[in-house]
Amino acid sequence: MGKATIDFDPFNLIITGVGGQGNVMASRVVGNMIIEKGFHVTIGETFGASQRGGSVMSHLRISTDSGFSPQIPKGRAHMVIALEPTEALRVLKDYGNPSVYVLCNMRPIQSVAVICGDQPYPALDTIIQSIRELSKQAWFLNTTDAALKLGNPILGNIMIVGALVATGLLPLDRDSFKAAIGRVVSPEKAKVNLAAFEQGLTMLRT
Repeated sequence: MGKATIDFDPFNLIITGVGGQGNVMASRVVGNMIIEKGFHVTIGETFGASQRGGSVMSHLRISTDSGFSPQIPKGRAHMVIALEPTEALRVLKDYGNPSVYVLCNMRPIQSVAVICGDQPYPALDTIIQSIRELSKQAWFLNTTDAALKLGNPILGNIMIVGALVATGLLPLDRDSFKAAIGRVVSPEKAKVNLAAFEQGLTMLRT
């Protein structure tokens, strides 16, 4: 069997969300999965004003080479994974292009400005329409609600990793996830994370 390949080199992936959603964990797991497949990955992260509730964005540059800046150039993302709907729009504004793919969790998390009444939260139908207009293809899931059924809403971040694998846009699979998650959590936690990953696979394939 030949070595796995990627359609773009580097493949520019952005994972975005807000503090407390497990954005950094998701980026580390995906990065480890990529390494398992023999690629180089450079990860750069930016954090909002607060640890919980502020914007968090991870840039992953996946390549057969290692000589790339961790910062994805504006307008050059190949895929955006959003753990919160309005964060998808925020990232697409700067990094999107007509060829970008989007994978979006649809559970809203209201910002302080929305909670205080300073600005409205867009209707979800409007967000979906806007994301579709700004992308080549988009998938919309509610991983937070599904994760609650497993006992922890933060597992939605692992479900969306499973959904990423199901898109087929990167050469990732179940075995690379098992190896990656085993390096960052205990065996007991790895079991529930694997269940979340499997559910994410199923959510996109059905």
